Amino acid sequence: MNRFFRLAPVLRARKAQEDAAKGAVIQSRAEIREAEALLKRRKLALMGAEAPTEGTARAMVAAIAARQSIAAGVFGAQRMVADAEEVERERMADLADAAKRRRAVELMAERHAATVKAHDLRTDQANLDELAVTAKARNAAGSRGDE
Repeated sequence: MNRFFRLAPVLRARKAQEDAAKGAVIQSRAEIREAEALLKRRKLALMGAEAPTEGTARAMVAAIAARQSIAAGVFGAQRMVADAEEVERERMADLADAAKRRRAVELMAERHAATVKAHDLRTDQANLDELAVTAKARNAAGSRGDE
């Protein structure tokens, strides 16, 4: 019986793939937090950029244009958050797939270990049975020699 699990390198590779997928999920969560922080800063900037109620026409137009630019920045930051969340969902799906692939090989490794153990137990039992039969035969031969 081959005691070595031939797919051990595959299992190590699957674990490494899963670890890489976990790292990607962690990275995408960091990107979401960064995008949310940017969105918060831009929303605060938009609130701080109130339209002037008085002043020259040029100043009012410039203030409105600046406010529109900040609003566009808010929209862009919202888009960044949505994109980062989509990337996270994709990476979570990749992580789930990597975990499934790793678990499939782990199950094969567990079955192999159980088969090896069962083989060892059968071998040990056969050896014990052989010893018992041999001892019984020796005892029987010895008791006949005494007669």
